[in-house]
Amino acid sequence: MKNLSVLLLIFAMACKSPDASKPELMNEAVPVWAEGRETEMNLTLGFQGVFQAEKNSGFTLRLTGSTLYRVFLNGEFLGYGPARTAHGFFRVDEYDIGDVSKAGENVLAIEVAGYNVNTFYTLDQPSFLQAELESDGKIVLATGSDPGFKAFELKERLQKVERYSFQRPFTEYYRLGEGFDDWKTSADVPLTPVKLAEQPGGQLIPRNLLMPGFETLQPDEIYAKGTVDFQKPERYYKDRSLVNISEQFKGYPESEIEVLPSQRMQEMTTQNMTQVSEKYLENPVALSENEFATFDFGTNLSGFIGSRISCSEPSTIIFHFDEILTDGDVNSKKRMPDVNNQVVYELEPGTYNLETFESYTFKYLKAVVTKGSCTIHDVYIREYAYPDNPRATFASSNPKLNAIYDAARQTFRQNAVDIFMDCPSRERAGWLCDSYFMAIMEKGFTGKSDVAHNFYENYALADSFQFLPDGMLPMCYPADHNDGVFIPNWAMWFIVQVEDYASRGGDPELVAKLEPRIAALLDYFEAFENKSGLLEKLDSWIFVEWSRANDFVQDVNYPTNMLYSAALEKAGKLYQNETWSNKAGKVKQAILEQSFNGDFFVDNVVRGEDKELIVTENTTEVCQYYAFFFNIASPKTHPDLWKKLTTEFGPNRDDTKTYPNVFRANAFIGNYLRMDILSKYGLQSQLLNEIQDYFYSMAEITGTLWENMSAHASCNHGFASYLGHVLYRDVLGISNIDYLEKEVTIRFADIGLDECSGSVPVDNGVIELKWKHADNQVHYSLNVPEDFTVKVENLTPFELVKNESHR
Repeated sequence: MKNLSVLLLIFAMACKSPDASKPELMNEAVPVWAEGRETEMNLTLGFQGVFQAEKNSGFTLRLTGSTLYRVFLNGEFLGYGPARTAHGFFRVDEYDIGDVSKAGENVLAIEVAGYNVNTFYTLDQPSFLQAELESDGKIVLATGSDPGFKAFELKERLQKVERYSFQRPFTEYYRLGEGFDDWKTSADVPLTPVKLAEQPGGQLIPRNLLMPGFETLQPDEIYAKGTVDFQKPERYYKDRSLVNISEQFKGYPESEIEVLPSQRMQEMTTQNMTQVSEKYLENPVALSENEFATFDFGTNLSGFIGSRISCSEPSTIIFHFDEILTDGDVNSKKRMPDVNNQVVYELEPGTYNLETFESYTFKYLKAVVTKGSCTIHDVYIREYAYPDNPRATFASSNPKLNAIYDAARQTFRQNAVDIFMDCPSRERAGWLCDSYFMAIMEKGFTGKSDVAHNFYENYALADSFQFLPDGMLPMCYPADHNDGVFIPNWAMWFIVQVEDYASRGGDPELVAKLEPRIAALLDYFEAFENKSGLLEKLDSWIFVEWSRANDFVQDVNYPTNMLYSAALEKAGKLYQNETWSNKAGKVKQAILEQSFNGDFFVDNVVRGEDKELIVTENTTEVCQYYAFFFNIASPKTHPDLWKKLTTEFGPNRDDTKTYPNVFRANAFIGNYLRMDILSKYGLQSQLLNEIQDYFYSMAEITGTLWENMSAHASCNHGFASYLGHVLYRDVLGISNIDYLEKEVTIRFADIGLDECSGSVPVDNGVIELKWKHADNQVHYSLNVPEDFTVKVENLTPFELVKNESHR
């Protein structure tokens, strides 16, 4: 484990802002690709550049491209990118490689995958690479120039394969011979060049972000060993990413696909398995045909699967992985059949250093030899995650809370490499709403809003959003929504998010640039307002949360209108627009008059045959949380409902007996709204207990936080990292940081803990708080940056004793 001073130094070096003052992000390089093949699906090219270096020479590599690249220097991994952004724009990554270049000849190798399919993860844009290497003000290598890069097709990665999922592009399937990657280390390897042609590329913009962390981590243990058998099922399951290929949903049709590992995985069953739980010591693991070994990495991680494998005969090895075990085994096809959690290597005799091009998410990695025999000499994951900030800390006398904090931190890192993502596994998509919670957590974990800036900037940069109605925003972006599907609720959350971003010191210029987008969006919604001013019969996918609430969304959905009132209110506040502010009040009043039935807020009303609105009895738990979260209700205005919610609802409600007709909320987003509501109205002690009941099992099982309260979907969802903020605010007691007024509010609550300490980074330093409860006193120390003022609130019956602090 690296000591804290080393971690602080590494983070300080990483935090150096990119030099955005340069007039040009590229000096000579132009975008290039194989002539006439720039729209070909799943074409992978290798680019090799050779340069000479003297000792202590300085070199800067700048590159971007479409769709994704990874870069090596003399065979050593350098990086992966680029950071995603809007259609027609490309963020430029910059690497200082002077310290890692060697005296004499150096080989720069860049692999680029041009996917050219619509996804929720990457954009469907023509392929290209644009790269240049500079030394002492001189361009040493540049695409499209002389000296430049040689390019060739990397045919070892099969081109005509299945998609990984509906939301992501292609799976990885390789046919390799020994020496397949020698071109990364030697200029003498004979290559068959492809003819390059200049491409249109796009507008270059700075990355504006820290580069991700790429640390390699090995398994904790070999979890199990055993054998498998193969038998064809009566019927193969074929998900939509395989059978729905069309002009609208791009990919290779099943008839053209060369291999179908998704079907092979359905044939595979574990016959004999022994749980060995051997500590992983890098001892070779020899596997014969139909044998496997399962590796446990201890924590659910995201990154590139790496291994060193030798085989003395032609062999095939499958890496099958998942975030959680199913019936004690890795079986992602049973748990999540719509995701292809496998990478296949067909290997000729030889020794191979393998590493996947795409990032995957797993705690368990099952290596299965289906042909020949292999010896695994090493296995690892190269992390693809946001750099950890050692200044963000939390520790308490309750180990369950500590585990939840660690899980929140890990969940954030894996979902914030370049934009805020829902999950790093099946989608890697930049969803609205999820990103509201993550943007708050970015500030808490890093002291910055760099990812948030890029996330919102992407919405500002886009010329328009093809396939969507005028004014509507994509539900996730950057992404291509060729089917025209959008979530109107998520567009409303966008307004809530931008206002929150501004309140946390976000870039005012960017906020101003977003005003036309927000105005156009509110103009779109105006056409759906009924006589009461409420939105009625909204189009496309109306999403409240992952629960029965999504069944009650027409004709007038009250949770949606509660959100609409908040969006109008916040837009009015943000842009001093009284029309929007006044409309927000009218929407709120209409909801109060129509939705509350004396016991609960009902979810919806429908239009009858006589055109009159008919109130339903559809009632969900999350609808009540929307009402309190968006200030439609309060404990003062609805005391009986508040009492029910705080005494009869929560993680331990038996909904078969207690209010069975009020459908249970889920993690996303109801239970998180509940956390904020309990905090808002001073129930920190109850909140502490509920956090453990809701979320500790997740932290214990995977070390990350989940999409749902059960493990049937993603076990690593970005929004869930928000629990770190809850722990800072309600357990540690750093109740609020006003980044505009430079004021921190410390609130001590009687939560039954003996002690707690933690720190939150801010731009110019760190806020540190430590307290201990003893003898009817709370002893605390507090350190804040010099330009911050402090307000202390004591909600406990105990005396506060301040220890010596410094600034």
